[in-house]
Amino acid sequence: MNDASTKTSALLATTLTAFLFPFLGSSVTIALPSIAGTFKMDAVQLSWVIISFGLTGTIFLVPFGKAADICGRKKIFQYGTVLFALSTFLVPFSMSGSMLIALRFLHGLGASMTYSTGFAILTSAFPARERGKVLGINIAATYSGLSTGPFLGGLLTQYFGWRSIFFASLPFCLVILYLAFWKMKEEWIETKGETFDLTGSVIYSLALGSIMFGSTRLPDKTGIGLVLIGILGILLFIRCESRVENPVLELDLFRKNRLFAFSNLAALIHYSGSFAVTLLLSLYLQYIKGMTPQSAGLVLVCQPIVQTVFSPFAGWLSDRIQPRIVASTGMFLTAVGIFLLVFLNETTPLPYIITSLIVLGFGYALFSSPNVNSVMSSVDKNFLGIASAILSTMRQSGHMLNMAMVTIIFSIYIGRVQITPQYYSLFLKSAKLIFTISVVLCSAGILASLARGKR
Repeated sequence: MNDASTKTSALLATTLTAFLFPFLGSSVTIALPSIAGTFKMDAVQLSWVIISFGLTGTIFLVPFGKAADICGRKKIFQYGTVLFALSTFLVPFSMSGSMLIALRFLHGLGASMTYSTGFAILTSAFPARERGKVLGINIAATYSGLSTGPFLGGLLTQYFGWRSIFFASLPFCLVILYLAFWKMKEEWIETKGETFDLTGSVIYSLALGSIMFGSTRLPDKTGIGLVLIGILGILLFIRCESRVENPVLELDLFRKNRLFAFSNLAALIHYSGSFAVTLLLSLYLQYIKGMTPQSAGLVLVCQPIVQTVFSPFAGWLSDRIQPRIVASTGMFLTAVGIFLLVFLNETTPLPYIITSLIVLGFGYALFSSPNVNSVMSSVDKNFLGIASAILSTMRQSGHMLNMAMVTIIFSIYIGRVQITPQYYSLFLKSAKLIFTISVVLCSAGILASLARGKR
């Protein structure tokens, strides 16, 4: 039985982590021009400052989730926090762009260890009747990090330089370390003594890494080739896992657990259809509307603020009625919010855009917390670590697929050129097509969400 101290410490540690990672990620994105100036990095090198973190932060989620079930969820969370804190401390001392990218790889590795265990720790520490509420609080922290990162990161970069972003994050790291090592008394080990599937983990990570990296090179032949190699690797992984006694990924979770399978499918579709909205609107507001980055950021912050406010409520609600009802309503509102953006043009009034962002934010809030609750409540305690990791992988893979779609459509309609006034009409045409496809995806997501069945 988990005591009150452990429950509080688990909630605080995982919630601070949920805030810090997106805060740091969105802050670094704002600081990219400053980083490029420091190390004289070109566009390709600069993109790897983001890609390096996302790549390692995704491909190792499932292996670390399985390791957490075998070795202890708190232990993997602790190791991840140490590695993340250490790399956060070292990044400001980078002497070159290559050194910075290498440390960002370590950043992503530490993040994958904590991401893969966060939901599992909360689900282990809290009883079912409180689960939706605490998961909602955790997800609200994520949206808080996303909303405050661009503003605070921009201020820090402007007045103290980009390195100050990492120094400012260190106190959070220290608090998380204290909570993880000295306040969380319980350890959660459900499959102690089980053999870790190293071969399957290597095949899985290489295959997913090939797909992710290939998606950043689409529609070039190299990108297509890497994606195809990755897909073949996934097929090989499925074949191998079917013959292993203790696989890194229990395929029966998808074959025999309808609630788990369709909840994860709904998550993949949701993020595949909605992640790029912020990017497209940021470009629209600055290029078409002529707004400054700061003014555009103030408009875009409407969505994460709504998500932050309503996510705990949505989690609380999913403890009392079927999560699929709440989550499916959220998916519907997400589709409505994006549908409103299909009609964007040069004269679209700002209140119209803000309204669509508010609807979108409310949809995100109603979907995310109940969907997480649904996934984590659908598996036996032996699989909580892997379930947490799979759900995080679905989110990251959705982001990747959505950005791949944006890259392909931009390449077809605009080409690899800077977006200047002569290309504004083509940019609008591309954006509206992306929004239309996103509405179709989210509409399909409503069906997947409803098809999951009752908890």
